[in-house]
Amino acid sequence: MASVPLYCLCRLPYDVTRFMIECDNCQDWFHGSCVGVEENKAVEIDLYHCPNCQVTHGPSVNGSTSVGRDPSRPVKTGSPQFVRELRSRTFPSADEILLKPSGAQLTVEFLEEHSFSVPVMVLRRDGLGMTLPPSSFSVSDIEHCIGTDKEIDVIDVSRQCDLKMRLGDFVEYYNSPNREKVLNVISLEFSDTRLSNLVETPKIVRKLSWVENLWPEESVFERPNVQKYCLMGVKDSYTDFHIDFGGTSVWYHVLRGEKIFYLISPTPANLALFERWNSSSNQNEMFFGDQVDMCYKCSVKQGNTLFIPTGWIHAVLTPVDCLAFGGNFLHSLNIDMQLRAYEIEKRLSTADLFKFPNFETVCWYVGKHLLDTFRGLRENRRHPASYLVHGAKALNNAFRGWTRKEVKLFFYIKCYTSWRVYDLLSILFYCSNFIVFVIFWDSLSRAGPSGWGEGSLGLLAYAAGPATRSQISKRE
Repeated sequence: MASVPLYCLCRLPYDVTRFMIECDNCQDWFHGSCVGVEENKAVEIDLYHCPNCQVTHGPSVNGSTSVGRDPSRPVKTGSPQFVRELRSRTFPSADEILLKPSGAQLTVEFLEEHSFSVPVMVLRRDGLGMTLPPSSFSVSDIEHCIGTDKEIDVIDVSRQCDLKMRLGDFVEYYNSPNREKVLNVISLEFSDTRLSNLVETPKIVRKLSWVENLWPEESVFERPNVQKYCLMGVKDSYTDFHIDFGGTSVWYHVLRGEKIFYLISPTPANLALFERWNSSSNQNEMFFGDQVDMCYKCSVKQGNTLFIPTGWIHAVLTPVDCLAFGGNFLHSLNIDMQLRAYEIEKRLSTADLFKFPNFETVCWYVGKHLLDTFRGLRENRRHPASYLVHGAKALNNAFRGWTRKEVKLFFYIKCYTSWRVYDLLSILFYCSNFIVFVIFWDSLSRAGPSGWGEGSLGLLAYAAGPATRSQISKRE
């Protein structure tokens, strides 16, 4: 069994209920009560030296002293000093890039026209087809709906680490006037609780979501539940820069309080920088927004709803206590970017716990759906949207890569042992012929309206299979 880390002069394990401060020299953590530091005074300390390090490095340095903090010494992400400095900085306003339709204007056609490539802010929820509790709804009401004993994941902001708590204990902390730590809840998915009856996702999300529309009820794989999250953050909570798992798009609605988002476009250059930063050993000492050419600041106030597109890199600051709802969704408007984000996760060896559940499985279901869609359009002599053709090509490349790897063999073995033979052969047939229809539609789009004539006969024959190809060859 792994040993539990011990901290402080008292050499006890970490205790979420007790305030701790990190020594800037030895990087050990100390209980304020053990070293004589009160939490409300800790924010005034720029450099803290524990009793042992004071012998060799001198006393701690307060912000009010003339010496000040050593500017060459990096500030750690999430620390009180980090949050103070972040609050004082200026950034380009996200108003330069945001789309701001009304709720009624936010339709699939609107996003198709704008390719859903920039964030969308809806100032009022009217017309979004979204159901939410009243703004008087509190974290205590969340506890009542989900259950006091529910174990939840909580982020200790100053240490940027995860811990487990009972929901009842977190609510007690949240409602306390004297908080010894800054704790943040951002991953409480509640689809299978009573709270789900009070929250309905925006209509546009329900229309676009792969899981909502394409995940079969009879699937032997577990349905991904990522549509409904409750976010409870106290003042000065901070979540560092990230891309949502699987490149999912995300919606946020602030029921009470405010959230500040720092948004970075997923250009190839920015994605490469993000991957390098994420792999760095001193990631928690570098503010990623300083490494790109443009980092936008977006304030989401009470009653606002923000939609973040696929792949956008973002961090979140909570300037005041906040209760928000949100969710993640995969869709067909930017399949290529979703797959690129997934590949980045794999290269970064992201733990399964932080990946989109059954991401590859849902992609296979989508491949089958697109193939059926293309067949139907062909029969009706209609052309597919260009983003669907582009996405189909990206999916096909992904299928080829996934089926070449030995790890994918487990997927097929699981299929053979769990699925009916007919289902397995059906999906494999669809996916093995997927590229044929991608090539066909691509050629058709280049050929123009006349593409339905004799010029496409060879491709149609190839898509039809070897027996039909033989018959067509004889007629030629």
